[in-house]
Amino acid sequence: MANRVGKYTVVFKSAPSIIGSAGVVGKTEGEGPLSKEFDFVFPDDTMGEASFEKAESAIEREAIIRAFNKAEISMSETDYIFAGDLLNQCIASTFGLRELGIPFLGVFGACSTMSLSLGLASVFVDSGASNISVAATSSHFCSAERQFRLPLEYGGQRPPTAQRTVTGAGASIVSKHRSDCPSVSAVTFGKITDLGIKDANNMGAAMAPAASDTISNFFDDTGLDISDIDYIVTGDLGFVGSELLIELLKKDHNLDISDKHLDCGKMIFYRKDQDVHAGGSGCGCCASVFNSYFINRLKTGEYKNILVTATGALMSPTSSQQGESIPSIAHCVLVTKPDNIG
Repeated sequence: MANRVGKYTVVFKSAPSIIGSAGVVGKTEGEGPLSKEFDFVFPDDTMGEASFEKAESAIEREAIIRAFNKAEISMSETDYIFAGDLLNQCIASTFGLRELGIPFLGVFGACSTMSLSLGLASVFVDSGASNISVAATSSHFCSAERQFRLPLEYGGQRPPTAQRTVTGAGASIVSKHRSDCPSVSAVTFGKITDLGIKDANNMGAAMAPAASDTISNFFDDTGLDISDIDYIVTGDLGFVGSELLIELLKKDHNLDISDKHLDCGKMIFYRKDQDVHAGGSGCGCCASVFNSYFINRLKTGEYKNILVTATGALMSPTSSQQGESIPSIAHCVLVTKPDNIG
């Protein structure tokens, strides 16, 4: 059974394992530097569907099916699926997964949903409430822009702080501990943080304080040192938010992660050549990169452990229209290499 350590962190005695994972992306993401890492690249962003929202459902379903295939188990063996997305009422997940026949626990953490769903799936497996659970999420550039900003046809000018929502999805199949698979060792669930940022085109600045708070809580709770972790991986802070995170951890918590920090939003695109301004964002950013690039390197032992910290802006079109600030959250998941890798 899991142990609660400190105030915010759960350490798993059984270390549930990720027995299958997949990251799939759209055309633009497939033209970036990680193109060979992904399990599948869709040739266009409609995925053959009638709307961008249906396309997002298709891409999330594709990630889950591919993760099951890699795990070499059937969906009928699965107890629960934890999933959510950025769209109102999480429609990308609910419509995309309704045919799978798996009990569905919908979660909303905005862009933090990969860490949130993975943490919850691990809690269920470690506690014995589940033998096998799925953690998944998705995002789509066009569906997100339609909901949160301006219609694409408007052609509005995006400021330098803006990020491009990743068209992508990722899924992890979480099971009882296996020595030949990467495992989840601990999770730190975050608190809502709000420093008054209102600019929806500067998500990195809104989310960096939440990442700083949760990362510092993880180290305080566990007693681990930064040297014990190979990399601290953030989900989608991009170039602006990543710089701010490093500054906040140094200033407020005396933690220097500058040599240990990687951000999926900085990794997934060629910044200048693809005109993505401050980098990538969206639930699918962390989900697709973690479930491909990082899991691949944990499997080979190139990375021994990583602290995956996906960050989310807990906003809605209504709250923005009413002049509200952007509350944010971050969740940390410590993922380690297989036991049988030296």
